Amino acid sequence: MRALVAMSGGVDSSVAAALMKEQGWEVMGVTMKLWQGPDGEAPTAGCCTVSDAEDARRVAARLDIPYYVWDYTEEFMSGVVGGFIDDYLTGRTPNPCVECNRTVKFTRLLAHADALEYDLVVTGHYARITSEGGRYRLWRGVDPGKDQSYVLSMLGQDQLARLRFPVGDLTKDQTRRMATRLGLRTAHKPDSQDICFVGQGNYREFLAGQGVAPAQGPIIHQDGRLLGVHHGITNFTIGQRRGLGVAVGEPLYVTDIDADSGIVTVGDRSDLGVDEATVENMSWVDRPVTGTLLAQYRAHGRAVPAEVSLDDELTTVRFSEPREALARGQTLALYRNEEVVGGGIIRTTA
Repeated sequence: MRALVAMSGGVDSSVAAALMKEQGWEVMGVTMKLWQGPDGEAPTAGCCTVSDAEDARRVAARLDIPYYVWDYTEEFMSGVVGGFIDDYLTGRTPNPCVECNRTVKFTRLLAHADALEYDLVVTGHYARITSEGGRYRLWRGVDPGKDQSYVLSMLGQDQLARLRFPVGDLTKDQTRRMATRLGLRTAHKPDSQDICFVGQGNYREFLAGQGVAPAQGPIIHQDGRLLGVHHGITNFTIGQRRGLGVAVGEPLYVTDIDADSGIVTVGDRSDLGVDEATVENMSWVDRPVTGTLLAQYRAHGRAVPAEVSLDDELTTVRFSEPREALARGQTLALYRNEEVVGGGIIRTTA
């Protein structure tokens, strides 16, 4: 039994590798190089830094397992970074971590595992997989504060059959205690919160560095008033309150971004309410599910009741009460209690 473990250099994947070895698996550690600067330099924040790779290498040495760094920068640029830029240019709000899982991480790792005749791919995600009667089910992690099932909602049966998430049954504190017991250097390493290719700046600086220079356009109030001029729709996301460049003596929020006209619409907080969303590129863990479910549209947001129906290639999600600041391009994951049933990309809101 052979397991390929994706090692980011953090405590979660370190413990995942240790647990698989304790269970008797032949383990190989792999760090995915996903991003590099224009001159080949490694990122300074997020994943893929030189120090992260060094931490992963030293953990692998401590566990006495082979370790490699695999270069997926071309796939990451086309599958994740290109889409990130396009989304902002079209007024959408991307989730690059979900897209990395969808288009690069699990696809490439599973293909590589097949080529090397490894049975499983293992990561340090806080989620759980169970199987019943030959069908696989995906669940939230035991630790509600660290649950990462939202970013895995695109996984289906073929993938879940080959994946394992060993720390999904642990709390973060238990993971750190286990790492300490094993003498792993990552035991007290802080979690990374940065987008790897954005680095220590912000996404606007990144877009400017990629040559993105959107045109100016009007900022209009929901009631039709012209409030000012903006310097590019990429400076805005739905629900944004600060940095709007206009002031009317009351809080304003971005309620709509029209890429075709260049109009950014703002309004009161009450104008952020959304009753329903249509979801495209829907992926079901097992089979399509309709009726009353729970919908989650942020990685650490609260799942809320909604009625789900299918219409051709779109899934319609009608919320039991208006929800604030849903944006086109966001991932929406559907749950049945603690179980993930599927996920897709928000196409429209109303």
